Amino acid sequence: MTKSGTIWINAGEMSGDMHGGKLMAALLRKAPQLEFCGMGGPEMRDQGLDAVLRVEDLSVMGFTEVLGHIPRIFQMLKRIKAELALRRPRAVILIDAPEFNFRVAKYAHALGIPVYYYISPKLWAWRTGRAKFIAKYITRMISILPFEIEFYKQFGMTVDYVGNPLVDMVDWPTIDHIEPVRGRIGLLPGSRRKEIEPLMPEFARAATILAKDMPHLEFHCIQAPGVEQSRLRELWLSDVPLTIHSPLNRYAFMRGCEMLMAASGTVTLESALIGTPTLVAYKLSKLTYAIGKRVVKVPYVALPNLIMGREVFPELLQDKADGTVLAEHARAWLTNPEAIGAVRADLAQLRTMLGEPGAPDRAAQVILQDF
Repeated sequence: MTKSGTIWINAGEMSGDMHGGKLMAALLRKAPQLEFCGMGGPEMRDQGLDAVLRVEDLSVMGFTEVLGHIPRIFQMLKRIKAELALRRPRAVILIDAPEFNFRVAKYAHALGIPVYYYISPKLWAWRTGRAKFIAKYITRMISILPFEIEFYKQFGMTVDYVGNPLVDMVDWPTIDHIEPVRGRIGLLPGSRRKEIEPLMPEFARAATILAKDMPHLEFHCIQAPGVEQSRLRELWLSDVPLTIHSPLNRYAFMRGCEMLMAASGTVTLESALIGTPTLVAYKLSKLTYAIGKRVVKVPYVALPNLIMGREVFPELLQDKADGTVLAEHARAWLTNPEAIGAVRADLAQLRTMLGEPGAPDRAAQVILQDF
């Protein structure tokens, strides 16, 4: 039977759009007749997505931060419910973003449409009870993190582990030959306003402190897609020179840094794969952080630390996401080659734990074998 028809695919944030674009490309390689509609960003639109909704309109994070967007979120969900009933796609693919996508799963299930979840929601971090929801509403769960296999076993569930798609996004023959430049520090303050605005001034403060006794240091900011360079400079409250780079070839540039300071998120797993030691920073509203401390059930927030089972990347959260603390940790690495070398050795081990290239193709095969 020809594997054709329409698939609804839903990404809830920019990192999901990146993975969604790669998955769509893999599906089209195996089944060129497929068509896609749903919610996505530039990566998915480039693959031919009929974007009923844009991921850029949903990209919010945090408990209290979401509250201000509730009317718009419900309007988007209402539109999706109506479109699913009208279009009756052959399947629905959901990518991460459980707070939004679980509602979409219910709509699809009610219509008898199979639901595939690519990039398992982080139930192991909080709300483990939602595993029952997944067992009821999700046809196949496709995981990209090795420790999730054991997590879902607790609930009598089998997941399809396909390896991590970030492995496919790195040009390894080029990357592996790049040597870090001594004194080059890369800054990745995130892609959301609520990440960038608290962190960029603290990164600047750390640079000011470090430059006083380490004048050879150079600071480079890698601009996330959709972030204005002018806004990054406004938030750079330091006289220390800052070079800003576009996202193009960012993996090669990250590899060439002696170390990085980054907002917690997918980028920390990217930096770990590439092999560059990274200080992980994040700030939330006080209420969001207080709620998070009560409900989060894992010892770490950074994916590299969760995968390794220990703190390979220092996690500087909330009050610790401070210029003085960042500078202290950076100096400890920059002045101790053995310490930073030990981190790089750990990262070489982590890279072997994330599977071989081909994760999007393996995920596509899981989906298409049911067609």
